[in-house]
Amino acid sequence: MSLIDVGVIAVALGLDAFGVGLSVGIDKKITKRVALLFILSFGFFQYLFVYIGGLAGNLFNTYIFTIPNVIGGTIILFVGILMFKEGLSQDKNIPKIHFLLILLLGICVSIDALVVGFSSFSIFYFKRILHKNSIIVGIVTSFLTGLSFYISKHIRKIRFVKEYAEFLGGIILIIFGLKIIFF
Repeated sequence: MSLIDVGVIAVALGLDAFGVGLSVGIDKKITKRVALLFILSFGFFQYLFVYIGGLAGNLFNTYIFTIPNVIGGTIILFVGILMFKEGLSQDKNIPKIHFLLILLLGICVSIDALVVGFSSFSIFYFKRILHKNSIIVGIVTSFLTGLSFYISKHIRKIRFVKEYAEFLGGIILIIFGLKIIFF
């Protein structure tokens, strides 16, 4: 597998994190610190899951193809519903985003990386090559997540988006969660 192949796979895996980062980032609660935690969480779990998947290889390939998608999609769907519900609420108190939520979303957007590690990177069982490929995936995902927060920072300045940010973010996450579960 060439470096270009690994780069293409990394971008494909990172687009999930990009979409979630964009929809979460339009929320006014997101500070630079919270965005950095999301970036680190998404990049770390993409790296970790590709690496674990590559090590485990073909042992679990036939058993763990759909179950993680259903679990991850359900959690993302749940977070989307909570964001949507929060948008309906008249209470404009800004609650803190819990670290556990950041970790859960990091895991959820990275579950497909586990499957890719099982199916694509398991042929590179040599730990040095697998480690390098996993790091590339993690870095690309972190970059795309950072880019999504940068874009969403500017998008939330638009009056319509500012007013309905929680609705929009919730709807996007609901659709994204359903996509993961059913497709």
